[in-house]
Amino acid sequence: MPGRCQERDRAPQYCARPRAEYADGVRGRVGLPLWAATVDDIDARIIAALVEDARASYALVGQRVGLSAPAVKRRVDRLRAVGAITGFSARVDPAAMGWTTEAYVELFCGGRTSPEEIRAAVRRYPEVADACTITGEADALVHIRAADVRHFEGVMERIRAEPFVIRTRSVIVLSRLVERADALPPQSR
Repeated sequence: MPGRCQERDRAPQYCARPRAEYADGVRGRVGLPLWAATVDDIDARIIAALVEDARASYALVGQRVGLSAPAVKRRVDRLRAVGAITGFSARVDPAAMGWTTEAYVELFCGGRTSPEEIRAAVRRYPEVADACTITGEADALVHIRAADVRHFEGVMERIRAEPFVIRTRSVIVLSRLVERADALPPQSR
């Protein structure tokens, strides 16, 4: 029958409905991505399994979540289509790549420096692992990886030379206490 759900993975609510139906009959709540309303408990467990091992077969993931391999594949395809899963990647030990020093740097910016200006500047440095705007006194927090302290110092000198940077405050990581591969859905932790 046309329009009927063909999935057999205990989730008929995900079958062939227009995207607008997923989040309260509109295209999504303000501030939430559309997929946020479409990730159920099984999806969250699939995502957790893939975060743990992105190379796991659909059959293995299915064993963990109680679905068949084809049902897991359909769900993963749907999660990719709505943007809940954005890709698959390898996790690499930074030290194996020569990055033996790690630091977090607070940037204090002058005037009305926009997040886009900060982003454009820090993206130029391959040593910047990630960066974000933050609350508090500083305007941004930058995560830096360097070969050694001397290399880190050179990166800091270049960042401080950016025209909008008034000052910086940095801390060097001594040892990591917790490191999670990626953000897991709250109910899967």
